[in-house]
Amino acid sequence: MIGLRSRLEPDMHTAEERFPSVLLSLEEYAKEVDTSGDEDGKKYQVLEKYLHGLTGKDMAKFNLYEWWEEEGAEVLAFRISLPDPVHVSDITFDEVSEIVRRIKEYDFSNAPSGTFAADFQLSLDNYYHDLLKLNFPDTYKLKLFQRNRAKDGSYFEYPIDEIISGLMGQLNKL
Repeated sequence: MIGLRSRLEPDMHTAEERFPSVLLSLEEYAKEVDTSGDEDGKKYQVLEKYLHGLTGKDMAKFNLYEWWEEEGAEVLAFRISLPDPVHVSDITFDEVSEIVRRIKEYDFSNAPSGTFAADFQLSLDNYYHDLLKLNFPDTYKLKLFQRNRAKDGSYFEYPIDEIISGLMGQLNKL
């Protein structure tokens, strides 16, 4: 594993600090809605404002109302708690390679078992995709990471080296 500069790594320390407050607010909101409803959306707005104040994030990209139909309260609380990735003007080939490897290979040996970081390693995918979107706005395409259909009808996935080439603007067939 090559590693990333600390600026590019997910800020798990901040996420862990925020997590209990975010999770509690989601759970309390769900209880209130179950008990007395939120027909006018005022409770939702209070939750949204609180979470925005705590994290600085735009809550519009999160489903705060029906999280139980998606990944659950804990994963949502983690995603909200985790600071957004940053843009760096000098991201290296090795760093891009490491980010792509983390997305594609799911190697979780770097976080000690039973830690906050280990508990949420599977939920870092959005962070890494957002990091690539931010740093490669002209070349990032989700299809680089997905199963694709060829003209002959067969399915394929891009290998890691082609994903990196695509991000670095060196792959023309996309």
